[in-house]
Amino acid sequence: MQAALKTFAVDENSVSAYLYHRLLGHKVEDLVMKVTLPKRFSAPGLPELNHSQVYAVKTVLQHPLSLIQGPPGTGKTVTSATIVHHLVKQNQGQVLVCAPSNIAVDQSTEKIHKTGLKVVRLCAKSREALDSPVSFLALHNQIRNLESEPELKKLQQLKDETGELSSADEKRYRTLKRQCESDLLRNADVICCTCVGSGDPRLSHGYQFRSILIDESTQATEPECMVPVVLGARQLILVGDHCQLGPVVMSKKAAKAGLSQSLFERLVVLGIHPIRLQVQYRMHPALSAFPSNIFYEGSLQNGVTAIERTIKGLDFPWIQPDKPMFFHCSLGQEEISSSGTSYLNRTEASMVEKTATRLLKAGIKPEQIGIITPYEGQRAFIVQHMQYSGSLNEKLYQEIEVASVDAFQGREKDFIILSCVRANEHQGIGFLNDPRRLNVALTRAKYGIIIIGNPKVLSRQPLWNHLLTYYKEQHVLVEGPLNNLKESAIQFSKPKKLINQTNPGGRFMSNAMFSAKEAIIPGSIYDRTTSMNDKRQMTGTMYANNFNSNFRIHDPLSYIDTIGMNGASQQQQLSNGLNLPMPHQMMMSSMSIPYINGSLPYNTMMNGSFKRIFLFELDSQFLYLDRSMNNQTTNMRTGKGGTTKMKSSLKPPRFSKSTNGTTQSQDNPNLTQIGTISQPYPISQSGLMSQHAYGLSQQDFSQSDAYDVYQPSQNEHHQLLSQDSTYADPSVFMNSQSLTNPNRHGTINRTDYA
Repeated sequence: MQAALKTFAVDENSVSAYLYHRLLGHKVEDLVMKVTLPKRFSAPGLPELNHSQVYAVKTVLQHPLSLIQGPPGTGKTVTSATIVHHLVKQNQGQVLVCAPSNIAVDQSTEKIHKTGLKVVRLCAKSREALDSPVSFLALHNQIRNLESEPELKKLQQLKDETGELSSADEKRYRTLKRQCESDLLRNADVICCTCVGSGDPRLSHGYQFRSILIDESTQATEPECMVPVVLGARQLILVGDHCQLGPVVMSKKAAKAGLSQSLFERLVVLGIHPIRLQVQYRMHPALSAFPSNIFYEGSLQNGVTAIERTIKGLDFPWIQPDKPMFFHCSLGQEEISSSGTSYLNRTEASMVEKTATRLLKAGIKPEQIGIITPYEGQRAFIVQHMQYSGSLNEKLYQEIEVASVDAFQGREKDFIILSCVRANEHQGIGFLNDPRRLNVALTRAKYGIIIIGNPKVLSRQPLWNHLLTYYKEQHVLVEGPLNNLKESAIQFSKPKKLINQTNPGGRFMSNAMFSAKEAIIPGSIYDRTTSMNDKRQMTGTMYANNFNSNFRIHDPLSYIDTIGMNGASQQQQLSNGLNLPMPHQMMMSSMSIPYINGSLPYNTMMNGSFKRIFLFELDSQFLYLDRSMNNQTTNMRTGKGGTTKMKSSLKPPRFSKSTNGTTQSQDNPNLTQIGTISQPYPISQSGLMSQHAYGLSQQDFSQSDAYDVYQPSQNEHHQLLSQDSTYADPSVFMNSQSLTNPNRHGTINRTDYA
C-alpha cells in the first residue's frame, strides 16, 4: 500500500490527470465521456434491471469517476456485473474488479461469469488450496486444466506424484507456468482479485487497466483502494454504502489519523454525489420501513411484496400477523464476561434460545436463522447455552450461526434474532451507539426479526429511542413468555439531546464521526458545497457570526476547510483551493530549531530583505529553507553542518485553471525537488493547495506578499496544534507535507479517459 501511494505521487502514468485531481479534492470540471450507450442495459444471464439500476449503469458508462451507493438488498453486485459487461463490450480493454474481502470478490466473479465474459480469479498462493464457488475460475486451476500445454500438464502430474522435480524439470516447469499465467491474464476480459491482491507481481509487469471497479469499497481503507487505482486507471467506479460499517482499523492511532474513513466516504464529503440504488429486494416491507426512513431519507422502494416475504403456515407468535417483527422487553442485567473484556446477559441469552427453539419447531431450518450480538462474551455464552439448555438436538443449535454485526455485513438470513446485551444504569450502550452498526443489524433479515433488549437503557440513545417509539406505534413492543406475548406499557427514558438538530432524519452521527451524507445536504452546517459567504447569511447557525481573518471553524473530523475572506479577488483565489482531509495527528507540531554550529538559523533580516524559515523532516535530518524575497537562492543546512545552494522554483501541477475558468498548460522548465515558492504569485492560482488548507490565514500568507515578516518569540517554538488542526498562533507554520510533487505536471487530455 505504501508503494501504491508513492506511485500515485510520482508516476503520472499511474492514473489519469482527471482522476488524480479528483482524488486529491481539486476543483475540476465534470467530464462526460463520448460513448455509445447500449440499447438494452440488462446483461445476459443476470436479472432485469430496475429504473435506478439502469440510471446507475447509464451514468457510470459516461463518467470517469462514479460512486454507486447500494443500500441493503438493492442489488449492488448485479449492477456492478452489468457495468463490467458493458465496459468490456465497448472495447475499452480489460477491466479490473476488486473488493476488500475474498468473499466479496467471489460473489462478483460469479455474477460476472454468468454474463459470458472470460473471467480470471486471481488469488494469493496461500488460498489456492481452499475451496470456493468460483474455484474453477481461479488462475491456478485454469492452468491445470489447459489442454494446449501437454508438457506443463505432464510436469504437473509428475510433481503431484513424486512431490518434487529435478532442478532442470523444476526450472522448466516454472518457466512454462509463468508463460501460461501471462497468456491467461492477457486474454481475459475481466480479472478479479482483492484490493491488496492487485499488487501481485503477476499484474505488475506491463498491465494497464483502463477501467477499475471496486466493490464494497466502503469497507476498504483508502491506501487499500489505491493499490488497484494506480494500475493505470482512466475510469474508476466505487461501489458501496457509507451508511453501513466502514473499514476495520484495529489501531486507534491509525483510526484517528483518518484510516477509518474510506475513499468512498471522503469523496462524498468532498461533494461528489453518489448514485443511489433505490429498490430493495431483501426485506419484508414492514422490516424495511424504519431503515429507509432513518438512514436513507425514505428513498428505498420495495421490490418484494409482503406476500412474497411471508411463510405460509408458520407457527410463530407474531403479535401482529402482518408485521413479522417485535421488540421483546428484557430487564435482565449485564455482566462482565469471563475474559474480562466483554459483556454477557444471561436473561437475554435464555430468551434467544427459546426463540430459536420455537422457530426450529415451526419448521425453520437452522441455516435460515442468524443470531446477532455485538459482544463476543454474549456470542460465546449463547452458543454454550443453546447446546446445554436447548430442548432440541444440540446439532441443530450448532448449525445456527451466531456472530457479530460486523461478520453479518453483506449477508442475509431469513430470520434474525438480535441480542442487545447492554443493561446498566450509567455506563451507556457501547457498540450499540453506532448508527451504522444498527443499520446493518436491522437489514439482514428477509422474513422476520426479533430484537431482545432493555428498553429503559436503550431509549437513552436518540436513535434507539426512535426505533423503540416506532415499534411501540406499530404495536410490536412486547413482553412476557413466547406463548403469551402482550404489548408492553414500559416507559422509556428521556433521550439525550440530538447532536444533529439541523437534519433529524440523518444518520445521527456523534461528534467523533462526520456524517458524509450531511456533506451533500444543502444548508446543513457541514455543507461544503456552498461558499463561506453563503453560509454567513444563514441565520440560527454557527455561521451567523462575523469572522475575523484569523478565525478557523472547528470541524469534528479535523478537516481543514477553505474559508471565504473579504473581497471578490480573494474569493476567486479560494475557488481553486483544496479541501483535503488533514487530521491533526498528521501535521508536525511546532518545535524548537536545534542549534547548528553554535547559532540559531532564524534571523528575520538579511541584507535588508525579509525571509521566512520552513522546516522539513527529510530522511531523519532537518532541512532548513531560508526564503529571501530579494535572493532567489535557498540555503539548505543539514544536521552535519553542510551548506548547499539550490534554485527554488516550482513546477505547476498536472492541471490548473485560468481566471476565466478554462484549462491551460503551465509548463515550467526550471524545476527542483524543493517544494517552496520563489515568486509571490497567488498560491491557489498557481495550482498549489490553498493557503488556508495549509493552516495559513489571509493575513499570514497574502497574495501581495508571500513572505511576510516573522519574528518568533521563545514560547512559539513549543506551541502545538490544537484538536481542530489549527495553530495556537496563526503566524506559526510548520509544513509537514510536500506542497506538490515537481514531477507531476501536464494538462488534461480528454482522450485520456474519453
